[in-house]
Amino acid sequence: MIELYTSKTPNGRKVSIMLEELGEPYEAIMVDLGKGDQFKPEFLAMNPNNKIPVIKDIDNGQVVFESGAILIYLAEKHGRFLPAPGTAERVAVLEWLFFQMASIGPMMGQLFHFRNYQGEPQTYPIERFSGEVSRIFKVMETRLSASPYLGGTDYSIADMAAYPWAKLGGFLGVDLDQLPGVSAWLELVGARPAVQRGINIPE
Repeated sequence: MIELYTSKTPNGRKVSIMLEELGEPYEAIMVDLGKGDQFKPEFLAMNPNNKIPVIKDIDNGQVVFESGAILIYLAEKHGRFLPAPGTAERVAVLEWLFFQMASIGPMMGQLFHFRNYQGEPQTYPIERFSGEVSRIFKVMETRLSASPYLGGTDYSIADMAAYPWAKLGGFLGVDLDQLPGVSAWLELVGARPAVQRGINIPE
């Protein structure tokens, strides 16, 4: 049994997708970011960085924060969605997982912020992060034009991490019609029943 502390953000939805894929029993506990739940002492005791998601594995008491670490923890616990250690396939999945962590999420998050939460639009940051998001999607297009999934031939935690962010590309001005590889991947991943369930957690 997993307790999932989450909110309505792409980072939280990565983990609910993974839990749905695994069929792992879990309870989704809403963290109201607008009300500052992430700063409460009981939450900071689990994640001093005051960010969602966080999981608590009731089976062994293990608490894990940071979405990438959570995905790896669950993949290794269940032996699914992450290739075996020492293989080229595992290296590829981890490369693309960390590409999401370092590039897709941060750059799209900054663009979303400056487009929607900064009051009077500021030209420089919007242009800066729009350009970076465009570049990132071109990197994904290169990969997904040659491979059905980010990690290679098989669906993995790299896809679960990237999908909740990438599906927002059109909303942030990315012309997905010019990215057939990304578009095909979005359709392929989005058709999975577990993804369709997990992307709506919390409801």
